[in-house]
Amino acid sequence: MREIVLGDVTITRVVEYFGPVEMPPDAFFPESPEGAWNAPWLAPDFLDPRSGECVSAIQTWLLRSEGRTILVDTGVGNHKERPYSPVWSHLNTDFLGNLARAGVRPEDVDLVINTHLHVDHVGWNTYLDGRSWVPTFPNATYLMPRADFEFWNPANGHRPNLGRGNQNVFEDSVAPVHEAGLAVLWEDGYRIDANLRLDLAPGHTPGSSVVTLESGGDRALFVGDLLHTAMQFVEPDTNSCFCEDPAQARATRRRLLGWAADAKALVLPAHLGGHGGAEVVREGDRFAIAEWAPFARI
Repeated sequence: MREIVLGDVTITRVVEYFGPVEMPPDAFFPESPEGAWNAPWLAPDFLDPRSGECVSAIQTWLLRSEGRTILVDTGVGNHKERPYSPVWSHLNTDFLGNLARAGVRPEDVDLVINTHLHVDHVGWNTYLDGRSWVPTFPNATYLMPRADFEFWNPANGHRPNLGRGNQNVFEDSVAPVHEAGLAVLWEDGYRIDANLRLDLAPGHTPGSSVVTLESGGDRALFVGDLLHTAMQFVEPDTNSCFCEDPAQARATRRRLLGWAADAKALVLPAHLGGHGGAEVVREGDRFAIAEWAPFARI
């Protein structure tokens, strides 16, 4: 099953990529507690037992709410030059075909939400038309956090922890949308509709955000890169190597996982393989996985 219904919202999982990301755990998550990656349940959905590399999904959450078609994050994209992120350079995937099989053409999309502006969250914002990058979803409003828009704009001269890993991303996947007049740069929060809202969740990047779904008795959090791997559910103080403000990232992760546990909300990150997400419960000062999301494993 790639589709579930929570309250009045239908959620479809649209996968662009699933596989190793050419990084071992000690590089991707240098703060991992000793022995954390020895847990047998991490393989094969989150750890390749043969190579020892982390395994990741690149996926978009397709939401249908109040008659609108909404995409949460747009993956890596095709044909993009990523000299410092070789695993994402010059991909040629059938993402738009996967979206079509979910019943959505690019012109059907009403709203695109970029939870933050990293390379693997904005790629399908645009596609290559001849020699120009143009918006993939011509009828959509693109919601981008202003804090990230300013941080990742090369003209502003920031020196990110990610280094050059985001090179070319602003120019080919963010600026063309803004120049086309399709971007809304939001700041403190953004109410999408009666079921959905956007809130800042900084730490991973200055403008990292989450989408909260509250509809009927159902709750869900679309958390972007609040966590990259299921290990962070049980070790919430563990950051990835890409977090711009590590202390803030830890505090934000704990706060939102605490809310999810108390609200019995489904947590849906951008990159989890397997079932794509989980419900969590408190376990002392940490958390435990109560059950996996009801999506089929990939």
